Amino acid sequence: MRFFLDTADIEEIRTGLEWGMVDGVTTNPSLIAREGRSYLPTVREIAELVPGPVSGEVLATDYEGMLEQGRRLAELGDNVVVKVPLGPAGLRVVQTLRQEGTLCNVTLCFSAPQALLAAKAGAAYISPFVGRVDDIGGVGMELIAEILTIYRQYDFETEVLVASVRHPEHLLQAALLGAEVATIPFGVLAKLYRHPLTDIGLERFLADWQKTGKTFDD
Repeated sequence: MRFFLDTADIEEIRTGLEWGMVDGVTTNPSLIAREGRSYLPTVREIAELVPGPVSGEVLATDYEGMLEQGRRLAELGDNVVVKVPLGPAGLRVVQTLRQEGTLCNVTLCFSAPQALLAAKAGAAYISPFVGRVDDIGGVGMELIAEILTIYRQYDFETEVLVASVRHPEHLLQAALLGAEVATIPFGVLAKLYRHPLTDIGLERFLADWQKTGKTFDD
């Protein structure tokens, strides 16, 4: 499974890359606005920093506007993936950009039929929002299971990019189901390293060695 960071925070991205656990980045208008940064320059900076795919989202909602913005995003780097919202205009943009050789990530997916449409349109990635499904009383991971079943049934090339990940359990369930990618906030990535028994074990190892009075070289 590949891990993408869902962020526009450059320092979070640098740290994730140093840890060796970041395969790509997804960002969106909300995340960039939170950082108080300019839009296209931020996507460009991230694309230059990250060797893997970087999803930058269009801001327009009509076909012509999304297509024009998608082309401009694609010019920022060979690794830029154009993120478009699910809907008739968005999937039409996916088809056009695919013919031009540009990969697209279809976002704001909340149902398996929506994911089927995105795959038929030629999306490189589909981004189901599991946390938001949970928020309205659904089960986000059931949505992932349904999409994966459909995609495998028909050998679609579209990869499932699990989004709106709120906690490590979401990531665990996505991995067990076989999702290709998960995009996660930096805080969730950091939590993956943690377990109380790991902390206790490390403390005991160090305490036992200190009792010997020896150094590492002894």
